[in-house]
Amino acid sequence: MIPAKGMAVLKAKAPLVPYSFERRVPREHDVLIDIKFCGICHSDIHQARDEWGASNFPMVPGHEIAGIVSEVGSKVTKYKVGDKVGVGCLVDSCRTCVSCREGLENYCENGSTGTYNSTDRLTGDPTQGGYSNKITVDENFVLRIPDSIPLDVGAPLLCAGITLYSPLMHWKAGPGKKVAIIGLGGLGHMGVKIAHALGAEVTVLSQSLSKIEDGKRMGADHYYATSDATTFEKLQSHFDLIINTVSAKMDWNQYLQLLKRDGTLVILGIPEEEVALGAFPLIGKRRNLAGSLIGGIKETQEMLDFCDKHKIACEVEVIPAQKINEAYERVLKSDVRYRFVIDMSTLQ
Repeated sequence: MIPAKGMAVLKAKAPLVPYSFERRVPREHDVLIDIKFCGICHSDIHQARDEWGASNFPMVPGHEIAGIVSEVGSKVTKYKVGDKVGVGCLVDSCRTCVSCREGLENYCENGSTGTYNSTDRLTGDPTQGGYSNKITVDENFVLRIPDSIPLDVGAPLLCAGITLYSPLMHWKAGPGKKVAIIGLGGLGHMGVKIAHALGAEVTVLSQSLSKIEDGKRMGADHYYATSDATTFEKLQSHFDLIINTVSAKMDWNQYLQLLKRDGTLVILGIPEEEVALGAFPLIGKRRNLAGSLIGGIKETQEMLDFCDKHKIACEVEVIPAQKINEAYERVLKSDVRYRFVIDMSTLQ
């Protein structure tokens, strides 16, 4: 085993503290990565506080990992020492089910293996994430970060980037399509940038107009405050695609009515409570309500290459490991523009 250090939650809702643990020595197809940066995702907070249930402790969160390959297994062919790489939300899957064979490991019929708060398929050990200095991952679940993308701004692409890229591609956002992004946060700002690069007409739907200048700079054509009741009147039956990045409880029925006939509302954020849904907003114009969960490995690499081509990166605030707990509280207050990224060189 290889000694590692990180920041962990020892029990639900406890603060993160320094934590020593071990990583496995690389197997034949494994890559050992020196982690340089790791983004903070809102799902880290949900799981660290056991808000979704089934959290296991101690837990080292983090699934937006960017680093450098430091060692490779004897049969590794995809990477070499010194390569810039990333690891997202998955570190394994069954690889044999229909979804896996189609490159959709994120929808593995037998349950994919999460980067943290999951169980290693071979050993049964708990997986631990990227708030740490090292990680060992099968080469088939490692992504190549293009040379033009710095590791700090590249790290959040491994979750925030793919989480927006996948539904935008699946529902064919592009020229002639009117796309709305609900929320201009860590996820939403990536949705604006990617949808704009795809050529769609992009609208931000946010609680207030406080970030309107940022939204327009990132590529939004229009920006509306949802706290203004007239917004929902003006935009009736307007959009082809709406992507909800917000995990707070809201009235989905209101947003469904902003869709054209055959339009789709895609849910990305996961509220803690169930949301009431009416039939009439759906049946009146044959509208669709759908969900999307990150993306498969192939699609995640496509997203990184797309961001490279279009010069897209997350907008980040880099913090030392000692400020993770403070960052969690700021995320809950939407006090970050737009993604916290931990500098792992600051681990003690």
